[in-house]
Amino acid sequence: MLVSAKEMTAAARAGHYAIGAFNLNNLEWTKAVLKAAQEEQAPVIVQCSEGAGKYMSGYKTVVDMVNDVMDNMHITVPVALHLDHGTYEGCLACIDAGFSSIMFDGSHFDIEENIAKTKELVALAHSKGMSIEAEVGGIGGEEDGVVSQGECADPEECAKIASLGIDFLACGIGNIHGKYPANWAGLRFDVLEAIKDKVGDMPLVLHGGSGIPTEMIQEAIKLGVSKVNVNTECQIAFAEATRKYIEAGKDLQGKGFDPRKLLAPGSDAIVATVKEKRSSAPTARHDALTASHCICRARTGICRTNTEMKRVCRQDIPSCYFRPYMTGQSAIIVFRKLFIPLFQAYHNLPG
Repeated sequence: MLVSAKEMTAAARAGHYAIGAFNLNNLEWTKAVLKAAQEEQAPVIVQCSEGAGKYMSGYKTVVDMVNDVMDNMHITVPVALHLDHGTYEGCLACIDAGFSSIMFDGSHFDIEENIAKTKELVALAHSKGMSIEAEVGGIGGEEDGVVSQGECADPEECAKIASLGIDFLACGIGNIHGKYPANWAGLRFDVLEAIKDKVGDMPLVLHGGSGIPTEMIQEAIKLGVSKVNVNTECQIAFAEATRKYIEAGKDLQGKGFDPRKLLAPGSDAIVATVKEKRSSAPTARHDALTASHCICRARTGICRTNTEMKRVCRQDIPSCYFRPYMTGQSAIIVFRKLFIPLFQAYHNLPG
């Protein structure tokens, strides 16, 4: 069953770690992310942009797919289904469709309109038992065709939005969507610290988590970041693995053209990437939510000495969170742009 993201992000904030939030693009993505989370025994936020929701034939399709995959794969870890960068109308649609969490991105409105719309959605989401994320300050880069230069959030405006009762807050601190350029100036920790001072224990969200250096992620978590969004790296990993499969001519061997075989290397690459985001160092399990400043180590498992379900987690060494993945790639190949021509070519085969 899908759960709100409120409890997991609050626990992460208290324990000084971060929950991984991974964007979905299709069935393969959903299975891969949930498989990795289950094998890692870690809670996870799976999220869907409005563009991806349209690509997958609507939000209800996404809800049904995630629920059915969870049931079929016997997923037992906590899973929240979250709308990423939602419009006001998109949030309403996802509430009706059965999402367990939403993000309202009102950062492009003036602060008064952002406050008014956020306040309405907070009341509605909480009445349904859903968690809600809001945003102040634009996140740079491109998201579903919307390009933003990005801007740092105003700490005073962050305090106003946080006071509305939201569950976690996204704030622009120099982070961007997509691949970070070589001349990227880095995260503005002075701004993040000022925001933290204004919003107190409010869990903060770092968008554009793909490609940020380890030490920056760790410092951001120390300053209150409790949810880290990852999308681009999974897309790159999928594209790279699929490209290798085709360039090796494996699609021409036997029934290698079967989509289930063709897409398998990409799916496996997503699983590996999600696991790497969670932990890239040896770990030890223990019974408290403690901090090493890495992405989500909180785990849920069955106590081997008792039939009672108990929360456990693992403590990672401080350098565990982030090893940049495929940083030498010269371009980001978005899954939907890659898969559509493959899909069309498959249906154009004779016979």
